[in-house]
Amino acid sequence: MELDYVKLKQIKPAIAAYIRESRALLNKSAIPDDRAVHDVRVLMKKSRALLKLAAPQLDQAYHDRNMADLRDVGKIICSWREASVQRKTLKTLRKEYPDIFSQLHENEVLSLLLEKQVPIAELSDEIKAELEHVDILLNKTGYRLRFQSMNIIDPQTLLKELEFTFIKVTDIYLSCRNNPKPETMHKFRKKAKDFLYQLYIFRSLNQSVIKSLEKKLDSMTQNLGKFNDLDQTIKALGYSYKEASNLPAMDELIVKIREKQDRFLSKVWPSAYQIFCPGQKLVNVLGFKLLVI
Repeated sequence: MELDYVKLKQIKPAIAAYIRESRALLNKSAIPDDRAVHDVRVLMKKSRALLKLAAPQLDQAYHDRNMADLRDVGKIICSWREASVQRKTLKTLRKEYPDIFSQLHENEVLSLLLEKQVPIAELSDEIKAELEHVDILLNKTGYRLRFQSMNIIDPQTLLKELEFTFIKVTDIYLSCRNNPKPETMHKFRKKAKDFLYQLYIFRSLNQSVIKSLEKKLDSMTQNLGKFNDLDQTIKALGYSYKEASNLPAMDELIVKIREKQDRFLSKVWPSAYQIFCPGQKLVNVLGFKLLVI
């Protein structure tokens, strides 16, 4: 028998859990490792995505304060990860193309990016201050959330906000296909992640279909992330193809990186078209007939 109603997941407990988990990961050791930093960044994105979903039904000042604090947490810990990601990316490329790298052994920028990081025996004053600031921001956000009532959140308004997110992603997808700049790809990835993380609240509408959709979106955004990591690596190398001083080996390395980017994008576009094709309706993507929520 088909039920004539469904109950959505609650937003407040989900955000509260994300914040608790973030604090636990950062307090697990004196110096958070790459995995912990990555996981906290994801949890911050999930928290912000759900706050955006509930935004029309929250006090504006409350919403803006929490969004600003969670965004600041993300910015601070992002700076801890960039150098590590670039080094891992270049190490992978060096394994794949040792002949190219052997010709670039005198490139100072490349050598510096590949330089092995020395384990930190103790926290620098700067990192220590940043960790303390992050914990304060997370604590304040969690405290404010505890006393914010979300018992009268209207599910129909949530669904409209999800549709608004879907429309924004569709628009950026179309921009990417017509003008595929790295900056536009990055925006596409960020908005697609908002849609992915907001879908969690609506799983009960059609669990099997929505979980399948989440899997496609997760794969799509991961490939866009790998594309972006390679783009940031090119920027870190300071490469410009018009420079007369470029060694042929450096030009070749960049071509190899571009080829890898092409392969990542080739995995993105089929799913992106299936989900965000212009004219596509959200209810068709979610695959349910809405009765009462």
